[in-house]
Amino acid sequence: MAAPIVRSVRELMRLVDFALVPRRHRHKKKWAATEPKFPATQLALQNFDMTYSVQFEDLWPSIRVSLLSEQKYGALVNNFADWDCVSARLEQLNAKDFVSEAISHWELEAQSGHSAAPSPAYSPNLRCFTFARGDVSRFPPSRLGSLGVMDYYLMDAASLLPVLALGLHPGDTVLDLCAAPGGKTLALLQTLCCGNLAANDLSTSRTGRLQKVLQSYVPQDIREKNQVRVTSWDGRKWGELEGDTYDRVLVDVPCTTDRHSLYEEENNIFQRSRKKERQMLPMLQVQLLAAGLLATRPGGHVVYSTCSLSHLQNEYVVQGTIELLANQYSIRVQVEDLSHFRKLFMDTFCFFQSCQVGELVLPNLMANFGPMYFCKLHRLT
Repeated sequence: MAAPIVRSVRELMRLVDFALVPRRHRHKKKWAATEPKFPATQLALQNFDMTYSVQFEDLWPSIRVSLLSEQKYGALVNNFADWDCVSARLEQLNAKDFVSEAISHWELEAQSGHSAAPSPAYSPNLRCFTFARGDVSRFPPSRLGSLGVMDYYLMDAASLLPVLALGLHPGDTVLDLCAAPGGKTLALLQTLCCGNLAANDLSTSRTGRLQKVLQSYVPQDIREKNQVRVTSWDGRKWGELEGDTYDRVLVDVPCTTDRHSLYEEENNIFQRSRKKERQMLPMLQVQLLAAGLLATRPGGHVVYSTCSLSHLQNEYVVQGTIELLANQYSIRVQVEDLSHFRKLFMDTFCFFQSCQVGELVLPNLMANFGPMYFCKLHRLT
């Protein structure tokens, strides 16, 4: 039943928040004492130092430095713009389309007999340019192209991996359950595969940002043709609203947004007033992933993703949700093997080699993308 899973998630969060604090640092609040006010960004770093040093051990110092350093971006080419001219302009900056390069390299290996692995299933038509490892150049701001839409969208290139992993086919009905601010929704449309796309986010202010992205990058006739539907419903109830409906569902859940939490005070989940909300995140994530799987038709696929390093928000959520659906709904869900993504994109990203379920992109000074966790799930029944 759901109750044991909820209790286990709460217990895990309790253990992480308190048990790892050395005894010498624990203190009892004195009567009338004034608690020191630390910035939320500092509280986030303290939390990460306590939890991630245990989770990643010797890797943590490198990850820590990278998280505190400038993030790299990719330029997602807008297929609704003059994409070949845009690509040529990006190539002149010495940037390369990491997607097409990886796929071409894989196919060449297969043809030469050096790789026995089959061609990986990935969402097609995505073009995203990045600078080479160690190159910290920055892309100029996108501009309005000759076709009346913006040329490219700047995003963490690792954010494209969940969309690639979703493996869209032409005509698929697609749900983006937690869509705002809109980068992954835009990428879903760039595949040119969405027969019908529902983009949802609980926050109306965030769906407003999503609408602006779509208006800036996607022509009106294309938005109507693809039947893009933007809603602000409670994603946890989607299984009740539209159960057994979608071919592909992306569940990019709210999380501790690790890199954002180290830089921005505004809307920072490590603010003291949001402590309870932070502790309840794994429960919310389980509910959202369960709803996404219930909204998927039997035989369909879901990709779960976060921009957090926390295994409590990543692997534990996936495993807890699979148990929940099996026990409460008699629905079988299978984790798909995405280990080929490590080899496919090893020249662009740094992957965590010890991830038990799904894949995790680690921030690295030579390839400072992420963090980005993603896991593909196949609903069998």
